[in-house]
Amino acid sequence: MSAGTLVVVPTYDEAENLELIVGRVRAAQPQVHLLVVDDASPDGTGDIADRIAAADDHVHVLHRAGKEGLGAAYLAGFAWGRRRGYGVLVEMDADGSHQPEQLGLLLDGVAQGADLVLGSRWVPGGSVVNWPRRREVLSRGGNVYTRLALGLSVRDATGGYRAFRGSTLDAIGLDDVASQGYCFQVDLVRRAVGAGLRVVEVPITFVERVRGTSKMSGSIVREALWRVTVWGLEQRWRWLRSVAWGPGRPRAEG
Repeated sequence: MSAGTLVVVPTYDEAENLELIVGRVRAAQPQVHLLVVDDASPDGTGDIADRIAAADDHVHVLHRAGKEGLGAAYLAGFAWGRRRGYGVLVEMDADGSHQPEQLGLLLDGVAQGADLVLGSRWVPGGSVVNWPRRREVLSRGGNVYTRLALGLSVRDATGGYRAFRGSTLDAIGLDDVASQGYCFQVDLVRRAVGAGLRVVEVPITFVERVRGTSKMSGSIVREALWRVTVWGLEQRWRWLRSVAWGPGRPRAEG
């Protein structure tokens, strides 16, 4: 872990939450660095981030021109961190739903040899707090569908609290990742599994935000359903072709 751990925190209109979440991370894991990736928040979140960073050399800010989505923010943050040699990169929401006090669980998983550690709500010991029943059914159902469609063994492929080795991000190839939200999280998991990397899950308690407004939308859910379905069909088509033709059998031309 050449330069230690970088926690990437995307923000858009999180003025009410940013100072709280940064303070909790700094108290829970004083050695880690944070990168706030702000998408030109109109509520002044970027200015708050700059003020925090000016007073704390463990906090950094990446300003982007506008609201481009969660996936793009993480990709920008990962690239920033890899250029500076961070050996572990963590995804964390700014709204407090990912408890910084549980960050050590993810980092321990990496220290024990995992290439990607998922903070999981749906393994034994995991839980959610203050979620409506409809949201829980949607998340559980989405993860069941993802496991069946993609043949993944992980229980929580859509969760956004996770720790990557830097080498994992390098290995899975991020240049063609274009998905957002739930789908972005699934995409990175399936890439890691497909690359033969070690993916483990640790139980976390997910706490619904109490300040600000959720950025989740119906379009993000629909994108996830569509893309997971397409990926699953593509996997099955590749498998059928391999069965039909075999590894060494010549194929007919045109």
